[in-house]
Amino acid sequence: MGYPLPQWTVDRLELVRIYGYGLCMGTADALPGVSGGTVALLLGFYGRLIAAITALTPGRVSAVVRGYDPDRRGQAREALVEMDLVFLLPLGVGMVTAVALIAGAVSALANSHPVVLYGFFTGLIAASAVVLFRSLEFASAEHVLAAAAGTGLAVLVASNVIQLPGSGPLLILVAGAFAISAMILPGVSGALILILIGQYEFLSTELTAFLEALGNLVSGGGTIEAALEPGTTVVLFVAGGFVGLLTIARVVRRALEYRRDLTLLFLVGLVAGSIPAPLYNIAETHAWTTSVVVSTAMWALLGAVVLFGLDTLAGGFDPE
Repeated sequence: MGYPLPQWTVDRLELVRIYGYGLCMGTADALPGVSGGTVALLLGFYGRLIAAITALTPGRVSAVVRGYDPDRRGQAREALVEMDLVFLLPLGVGMVTAVALIAGAVSALANSHPVVLYGFFTGLIAASAVVLFRSLEFASAEHVLAAAAGTGLAVLVASNVIQLPGSGPLLILVAGAFAISAMILPGVSGALILILIGQYEFLSTELTAFLEALGNLVSGGGTIEAALEPGTTVVLFVAGGFVGLLTIARVVRRALEYRRDLTLLFLVGLVAGSIPAPLYNIAETHAWTTSVVVSTAMWALLGAVVLFGLDTLAGGFDPE
């Protein structure tokens, strides 16, 4: 039995509650090592989230777009209900709000205190890998190989031995596709994917610049040109995310249905292989002196403590 078909009407309190869900999920996904998918599981709306995302098909989107035709408005309304937009829209607004707030903090810290920021992220990712791996079973050579493949791939990408094809706008589209897809997976963070492919700081800065330019426009002190470049980046990322939901996310769901154990081990392997990724950001601005190493280790320890604390409060990761 599938998730029950949502009702089109919803009261304001329900909208606020869903917006709150989005705030929690967006906050989690904006931090590497913390998963928005896990938050959705813990708060009890993961099934509805997956059902709504699965319902986002080109056919239904096309039906909504053609709703301007009076003869097609019935089909458009039916498509809107099936896609559960009364859930996805406030959830998405909540996620965007949280990500926007965190992006500003990330941009500031990346410039002023990169050791603090990326040391903390290293601890979050490392502790997340420990939490996830201890919840999974290594019962065969297949299991070991799946985890090793994910770990090896992430290490090669983080160290730029393997690079994603393209650059500029194409890379932003690819980053959006992979990051948004990761957001719906328990245990994997969209921010983790962005750090792994080296786009996290750049996209955080672009989002912050875009929001600042919009604020200046509203107050009458800005220009459209100032918002155009970062705005283009944001639009490309969102477009990539939409493509990812229609493609990559569906492939991952099929893989989970086919061999859930191997797929989860591969995905958690990606998390483990991403542990050194934030350290490359520190190396761009700091030599690895004794003081930098000690400071990085202390902030990584704090990140690990925070993640283990969240895991304890949440009751652990359930791979089922």
